[in-house]
Amino acid sequence: MKKLLPLILICLTCLVSSAQITVPAVKANFGVDGELITNVYKTATSLGSDDWYSKNIKVPGKGVIDTTGAAQIVSNYTTQPSTRMSSFSRAMSVDPYSAISGRLLLDAVFHRDFHGDDSTVFASGSNKNGMSPANWTCPVSQGIPDKNDILDAYTHVRRDGLNVTDSLWMFGGISIENTTGSRYFDFELYQTDFSFNRSTLSFQGYGPSAGHTAWTFDATGKIVSPGDIIFTAEYGGSGLSLIEARIWIDKSKLLITPTNFQWGGSFDGASAGVTYGYANILPKTAGQFYTGTQSVTDTTWAGPFSLIRANNTLMSTYDHDQFLEFSVNLTKLGIEPSTFSNNACGSPFRRVFIKTRSSASFSAELKDFVAPYRLFNYAPVDADTYYTYYCGSMPDSVPVNVINPLSTSLYQWSTGNGQIVGSTTGPSIIVNAPGTYYVTQQLHSQCPVFAQDSVRILYTATCTILALKTPVLTSAGQGEKEGYLKWQVNNNELITRFKIEVSSDNRNFTELSAINATDMSGDAGYTYRSKNGLINGSFYRIKVTGKTGETVYSNTLFFRTKAGFGSEPMLFPNPVINEAWISYDSPVKQLVTASVADASGRLVKTFELPVTRGPNLIPVSLANAANKPGIYLLRLHTNNRDYIQKFIIKR
Repeated sequence: MKKLLPLILICLTCLVSSAQITVPAVKANFGVDGELITNVYKTATSLGSDDWYSKNIKVPGKGVIDTTGAAQIVSNYTTQPSTRMSSFSRAMSVDPYSAISGRLLLDAVFHRDFHGDDSTVFASGSNKNGMSPANWTCPVSQGIPDKNDILDAYTHVRRDGLNVTDSLWMFGGISIENTTGSRYFDFELYQTDFSFNRSTLSFQGYGPSAGHTAWTFDATGKIVSPGDIIFTAEYGGSGLSLIEARIWIDKSKLLITPTNFQWGGSFDGASAGVTYGYANILPKTAGQFYTGTQSVTDTTWAGPFSLIRANNTLMSTYDHDQFLEFSVNLTKLGIEPSTFSNNACGSPFRRVFIKTRSSASFSAELKDFVAPYRLFNYAPVDADTYYTYYCGSMPDSVPVNVINPLSTSLYQWSTGNGQIVGSTTGPSIIVNAPGTYYVTQQLHSQCPVFAQDSVRILYTATCTILALKTPVLTSAGQGEKEGYLKWQVNNNELITRFKIEVSSDNRNFTELSAINATDMSGDAGYTYRSKNGLINGSFYRIKVTGKTGETVYSNTLFFRTKAGFGSEPMLFPNPVINEAWISYDSPVKQLVTASVADASGRLVKTFELPVTRGPNLIPVSLANAANKPGIYLLRLHTNNRDYIQKFIIKR
């Protein structure tokens, strides 16, 4: 058998070589041409191909990256040069599962890496593929060779058709500082919420099998559960010379014959004799499964966010061979959900981790990296209604809405004890009876239910005090003292007194002031004015007392000044008992990474905060994260900077 091994490896190499394209191409109507612009490379069947950006809206093709704020970012690079050191991300320009030119667009991310000496690099030494991320080391600050320095990175996933079982393609793009010689990089795809903590310079959220998630198979070779994937690439002066696909497995699985793909002959773990490692895989059938090329001129447009070189020079174009991109047919490789599961809409992976290596060897020393970012982070349905309690009479028309609808999702409503008037589909329904109303969300008509939520509407026949309308709470602005609360009531003749209550934690309220009801009948409006101003970062509510002694509470409103919204994120209350809130006015929709460390620097909790553009108020549970009272440090990593706040936990 040993005499046959070289012949086997030669044949496998032939298969790999025949499966690559190193000239411009269009795959799934997406240009893989060393350019960022739509419709640059044209064939008889690809007029109007999509790409990362659309430079001219009159040109056919869809730019898949959201360009919100691009002009301001580039302007800041000139007026505030320090911003050139910052990292940021942008998501896909359309909702997931959007049908564009006959293809389903699933997700896309653009990420600008940190520039100059920073901590998102591997420390010099033995950091290699195949090791557990727990054993990777990162410096506080360190420079790296130009040929390994990542500037920007792109990832996009789409179906080559309108069905969820059509071929799944992944596209990757990367710009590297040096444009000469060979450059080596990896796109590593994790099944877990893999992340990098800059405060502790360590990785978290990796898989349970020697730092990764292993692919598992049954006795016949069918995939039971997916694991981590890595695409390793090599580019030289003549373009792409190799893309190799590997999956993380228990080495003993090499003895089985997989149903979806074939083993490629390579296996590398942290060291010789290990149980787990990355094994090379190849398609079952011959033919093209990947392609790649690089920018061919010094005038290749660098995109609407421009380019920041390693020396912080602002550029509008790439140098020759500076931008490299590739595509991989995940379906042909047999490693996407529709080929082995009952849910073709499942996420093929959760995190993208991009890194460079010092040489062509898979186990070469790792150099630079882009902190893991998430794909397929679709927002689950969240339903609500303006009033949840009625008395006396039930209105004929009460709207119940999805407050975060995706234009491409399908929403189906149902109720077992209420009454829906008219249509039961869509992001909004009309009801005319109390009950519990359920809504399910499908990402696509061919997908199973992705998420569900419910809204409960209550009703009582006897009405002594009607439910209060939502008070309108504002402030006079920064520098002025007076603040006020406004609220509206029904059946004012049944009310005797209002008490204004305040809380720092939305749990324990204290009385701030009291107002007697007027003699008016029917609807009435009230205003409470505070000459000393309302308390920034506090919760307010109104307690209503009726003439019969009955009481009812208004909704609770959180008050923060406009000046507060324009400043740094804030965690409150401080000190914290079990639960706290983070208030943050975000300039864009983004995913904020948060971590909590104790006074010694030990990491006790990491989590993510999906935020929308504008004011956000996010509850944070710290009950299980930090059991000991003491001083803790909250670190928030946003698209444009890091924020740190010290706080105290009491028990």
